[in-house]
Formats: sequence, structure tokens, C-alpha cells
Amino acid sequence: MQIWPAIDLRGGRCVRLQQGDYGRETVFGDDPAEMAKQWVAAGAEYLHLVDLDGARDGGQVNRPAVEAILAAVEIPCELGGGVRDQATIEMWLEAGLSRLAIGTKALREPAWFSEMCQRFPHRLALGIDARDGRVATDGWLETSDVMATDLAIRYQDQPIAAIIYTDIAKDGMMAGPNVAAMAEMQRATKLPVIASGGVTTADDVRALSQIGVSGCIIGRTLYEGKLTIADAIAAAKCD
Repeated sequence: MQIWPAIDLRGGRCVRLQQGDYGRETVFGDDPAEMAKQWVAAGAEYLHLVDLDGARDGGQVNRPAVEAILAAVEIPCELGGGVRDQATIEMWLEAGLSRLAIGTKALREPAWFSEMCQRFPHRLALGIDARDGRVATDGWLETSDVMATDLAIRYQDQPIAAIIYTDIAKDGMMAGPNVAAMAEMQRATKLPVIASGGVTTADDVRALSQIGVSGCIIGRTLYEGKLTIADAIAAAKCD
């Protein structure tokens, strides 16, 4: 199972939110590129980047920070947040990102998202952020009536790199992941699933590994020193 340390960007800084609430922000650093190098030095083999401003408002105000990260490290980096048109996809892929996560547009414009999957095979991930099992959009500010598993099934025959599944209630709370929801998603689709939200301990990583997801995203617990990347990678290898 892959371990994806998260770098969440807002206003060019490295931050973490609690349950996606922009009013509950903790700043962990003013230099995201240095943070990226720190995670790589600690053993990270992948990085998950989130443009929080892009997710809420669109645009790419964090582009300089993302480009600085890409210049600083040589491992695969994925990005989610504010990817809403083909020009943005092309811009980010040309900048050096390995793949992009798309959520809101995948829900609202399925024909467009399917076309983009065909145009950029295995370079796009389906970002599904859920609140009580239902898909949330627009930087988690809105909640739809669509079930997360139904959205995953809708696209499972497309050449998608992965499903990045986040349980909003768990995100940033350091109270453990929603293993049951992740297992349900894993059973619902044949696509690789990357679990996100609440991963705090090595036991959490181990539990996710045992249900068969292909990866997990880890955030606040790394920043607060409660879990190391080395320990997370070791736990991910346990059966």
C-alpha cells in the first residue's frame, strides 16, 4: 500500500484544516517546498498536494508553491483542487505533476469528465469527498444527494488512475479513519482506492492495508510528529 504524505496549500502556505472547515486552519509552514523536501528525506515516495484556494474559488493562486515543490523533489506528485477545465489539466501536467484529482466537475459534468479520462488516460484520479456517505463539492462547502459508491461505479470503466476517497468527518481530526466506509468503497469498485481522512497511527495504516486499498493519504499526524513516514511505510507492508 502506498503512503501519500499530504501538503495542503492555502495562500502559498502549508496548512491543515479540520473537517474541511476553512475557519479551522492550522499553519504548519510558510515554505511548502521545504516541507516537501523534509518528507522526501524522511522516506516519502509520493506526495499528495491540495490546492485549497482552487478547491473553493477556482484559479491557481498556489501555482508558484506547487511549481516550487515540483522543482524541489523528484518523486511523483498528485494534485487536487480547482481542476475544472482542460486547459488547467494540460497546464498542471506540463508543469510536472504525475496526476490530477478531479471531484466537483466529475459529479456535475460526467460527459466532460469521461472525455478527459479518455484524453488523459491514467493521469486523472476521481476525487470523492464524502459527508455521511454522500458526495461533497466546491471545497466541501456543498453536499449533494449522490452516494459516494454510486459515483465510483459510474466511472469504473474509464481509464482512471485511482479513486481518492476522503471521509470529511474524519479529516484533520486525528481520530482514526472510517475503515468501514473505505472497505465499502473498495468492494464497490474495481478501481484502485486511496483512503484519506483521519489516519493517525501505524495501526490505522495497518487496518487500511488489510482491507486492500492501494494507498492512504496522511496529513496532520505527520506534522504533529505522532507518526513518522518510516513507521507508516512499515505498517503498510504488514498483512
